[in-house]
Amino acid sequence: MINFLVSILSIFGMKDKDDAKFTNFKQLKKQFDLLAHTRKNILSATSGLTLDQLNKIPEGYNNNVIWNMGHCVVTSQLLIYGLSGTTMNASPEMIAKYRKGTAPTSPVTESEVIEIRNLLEKTMVQIERDYEAGIFGAFREYPTSFGATLDSVESAIQFNTVHEAMHYGYILAQKKKI
Repeated sequence: MINFLVSILSIFGMKDKDDAKFTNFKQLKKQFDLLAHTRKNILSATSGLTLDQLNKIPEGYNNNVIWNMGHCVVTSQLLIYGLSGTTMNASPEMIAKYRKGTAPTSPVTESEVIEIRNLLEKTMVQIERDYEAGIFGAFREYPTSFGATLDSVESAIQFNTVHEAMHYGYILAQKKKI
């Protein structure tokens, strides 16, 4: 859908060097593409892992592979939906279990793994659709632990891409130790 809109805008003479909104739109499309690649990489990297491997906390870490996967889902929901006052696509229980500052307290079940994997796929598409539909409300500014302050849903989407890529790196590092 966004590719179609980009084509239409360019037909009407809106060029990225002439129109800041068009530039932002194209940059945001790139963020959605990067999120999709990161999520697909996470799903691919973890597809062959057993339940025991997903639950194992490697030496030197305070979490595990499945926690990092759940954390990606929850953080995207909190940053993009929560800070814009929009209903999130994750349960309150899941948010409590995987939000910033948490760590695994018990092994996850196979059904929880399926739910997390499904949400990783479903929500990456839903974020883009919801943005296109304009459902996000007024954004509540948020200073991140990275030192960046998020001041719009667009900045939350961009930051989320960086955040998930970092957790993909953690997953790859943990995978080597399990």
